[in-house]
Amino acid sequence: MVQLRHLRETIPEWFNNALLTTQSKPIYGNHPNRTGEDFPALTKINARAYLRASTNEQDATRAREQVEAFAQERSLPIVGTYIENESGAKLVRPELFRLIADSKPGDVLLVEQVDRLSRLTDADWRKLRSELDAKQIRVVALDLPTSWQLVQEGDEFTKRMFAAINAMLLDMLAAVARKDYEDRRRRQAQGIAKAKAEGANRGRPEDTGRNAGIAAMLRSKASWTAIQAAFGCSRATIAKVAKRQPVAA
Repeated sequence: MVQLRHLRETIPEWFNNALLTTQSKPIYGNHPNRTGEDFPALTKINARAYLRASTNEQDATRAREQVEAFAQERSLPIVGTYIENESGAKLVRPELFRLIADSKPGDVLLVEQVDRLSRLTDADWRKLRSELDAKQIRVVALDLPTSWQLVQEGDEFTKRMFAAINAMLLDMLAAVARKDYEDRRRRQAQGIAKAKAEGANRGRPEDTGRNAGIAAMLRSKASWTAIQAAFGCSRATIAKVAKRQPVAA
């Protein structure tokens, strides 16, 4: 994941100053040097936590404590937690869209990192952003400090400025997450191709003795059911062996 400090080299100085402010303490009204103690209690904002992992072998709840601690530090109530094991490269994810359906205007979608929300193509990311914008859902990610300002009170100018900055960086990090996904898939494919070329395919080695027996039974016109019973193999295995048999003239 590209760190925000790497992005600062390409954006104006006023943004760097604003970013540093959000990382130290929130801005209240037109008084950046004051804290929340100088102002009335903030309007309550509800959050919905989204926790995702790509496969069933991975722990989708890994970051739950971190997300809940973030919300607790900001007195941000989590009214729902949505957990699923689905690829971030898929647009249609049951729990994500249940979260969107349950959300009310102004609710926060809280995630550990932007890549937990999206590793989508640009077209699918735009569709998801459209769904979020239609419900007026604000995305807050622990790895995107500018988004933290979205759960704080401020004057209209400050809120609009940070909303615009956050939208820009959200798009950038979603693009980075997609590129990371594509890079990993490419490296994986290259590794598999190399292993096959070296005769070190990670798949199970072929059971040549069993397959020879299957071939013999196929030549003797035995039924596939009988072959399955004899060798405890799948019909897919029988079909694979059958394809290798010479075609009768």
